[in-house]
Amino acid sequence: MTPLPMTVISGYLGAGKTTFINQLLAADHGLKLMILVNDFGAINIDAALLASKDEDTIALTNGCVCCTMGSDLFLALGDALDRHPRPDHLIVEASGVADPARIANAARAEPDMRYAGIVTLVDGEAFDGLSNDPLIGPQVRNQVSRADLVVITKQVPHALEAGLAELTHAPILRDPNSAAVLNLVLSDPAPATLTDSVTQHPDYTAWVSQEVTGIDKAALHKALTHRPSGLFRVKGTIVDSAGDAWVVQVVGQNIDITRTTASDLPTLVGIGPRSRVDLTEVEAWWSSVRTLET
Repeated sequence: MTPLPMTVISGYLGAGKTTFINQLLAADHGLKLMILVNDFGAINIDAALLASKDEDTIALTNGCVCCTMGSDLFLALGDALDRHPRPDHLIVEASGVADPARIANAARAEPDMRYAGIVTLVDGEAFDGLSNDPLIGPQVRNQVSRADLVVITKQVPHALEAGLAELTHAPILRDPNSAAVLNLVLSDPAPATLTDSVTQHPDYTAWVSQEVTGIDKAALHKALTHRPSGLFRVKGTIVDSAGDAWVVQVVGQNIDITRTTASDLPTLVGIGPRSRVDLTEVEAWWSSVRTLET
């Protein structure tokens, strides 16, 4: 069975995590989401979406479900994996004071789950004061440094981005309401049978290559750490010079390359905000990867 992707939504108290999760639940993405939250108190479900509600679970008409996380994360993850049918994507809302990496490590430790990134929300109006606070500042900065994607939830001058960039190499986006941001959070782009060279969406761009044979795994891993900065997500299958196939999963700073026996047509896909991705630069980068000697 395909591993269940898990995304962690992080951010300090008041950053807008609950609002963001409400947007994910209501968006027209066609996925059956399972949301693990700390409690239901702030989850404002549209009445038209609500199918049923009990003490621990909210079921929605679009196939999504919200569950309270409880005190044991691993038990909650086990419940997600045991559901029939299994959800398409698991979203975990970290508490405002949590280290999101500890939650993400649970996905890495579970063979039936796939780590799909940490999204840290930043209150643009409050961040400077919070990050410079001698008591809570280290915690706030840590949440940003752990992120694979940073989303600014309240608009402030662009100088804030420079400060955030000192804490993380992750993409930094504004406008959490945009379809681009929601698609990046839930992205699992392009099946291996995709043949188009480039596909586009009004807000983000996908790069696709089927020139993925004879690739050295070690060289690829190194190249992915220095890929064009706009590529938030990279996924696909490559074949090395010995004919062995490898599944590539990249989310932000996390890179995972594992052997596979899949016989699908090898394909690699990259996705990122259209304003941040130069497809010519991406093609040049990939050409350099393909010419690297083992």
